[in-house]
Amino acid sequence: MTVLEMIERMAARLDEAGVSFGHGTTNARDEAAWLTLWALGLPLDDLDGVAARELDRADQARVNALIDERITTRMPAAYLTQEAWLQGVRFHVDERAIVPRSFIAELLADGSIDPWLGEHTRTVLDLCTGNGSLAVLAAMAYPDVQVEAADLSEDALAVARINVDRHGLTERIRLVHSDLFEALPGRYDLILCNPPYVNTLSMAALPAEYQAEPDMALAGGEDGMDLVRRILSEAPAHMNDHGVLVLEIGNEREHFEAAFPFLEAVWLDTSAGPDMVALLTHETLAAQTLPR
Repeated sequence: MTVLEMIERMAARLDEAGVSFGHGTTNARDEAAWLTLWALGLPLDDLDGVAARELDRADQARVNALIDERITTRMPAAYLTQEAWLQGVRFHVDERAIVPRSFIAELLADGSIDPWLGEHTRTVLDLCTGNGSLAVLAAMAYPDVQVEAADLSEDALAVARINVDRHGLTERIRLVHSDLFEALPGRYDLILCNPPYVNTLSMAALPAEYQAEPDMALAGGEDGMDLVRRILSEAPAHMNDHGVLVLEIGNEREHFEAAFPFLEAVWLDTSAGPDMVALLTHETLAAQTLPR
């Protein structure tokens, strides 16, 4: 059996088992390819180069065992491999932190935020940093900035420490244990935030793979806006005059606009459309009296 034949067989198994995707892949074939190549220790970005390689019984057994674990446990593949990729950058991840998949990573890579930045952009905050991936990507995208990365979860910060160290950014990224801005006295030119925003009804309907992630990293209350209200209320005091907040709210735009009907946001285009990420200036936020 070749690598490609193994992948097709494993994709059929995943489809038949009815597993859910969304933690790095969106379909059974891509997930089967990822897990097969990972189990065999082959490059994840060169399927064509290894597709015709013949697998012995030991190779097949390793792949089958990993697919068995994926189906039986319903754990996200990223937790099984302890790695996730964003914009071609590899990050460590485990059950202590949410699997990174923020659309903000795309915006850092493609320069969508850059028109609001400039020579004045020196301080960046990654709020609700999780495994630290956005902080790392921001430091890579903007080599002249200093980054602070904050989270309420000490477990998540321990994972973030692994990633900051792995990418050699300990001099440029400071990790902070903080309940939002509580332990952050400074002001920032750019705040990135992918907070918990899943509403109560959606939380109850999440597949097992998402329920395997830390609840505090997902649940946003009845309308998904509990933490967002605090963030928007507190952010202006922690932004420089020219500062901007880039806030991911996923599928909750309707709830966001209901909660903040007079707030003028710039909606940034992502691979999932223009409803996932809002950009808010300091001027806009400071002019509003926002609910908490």
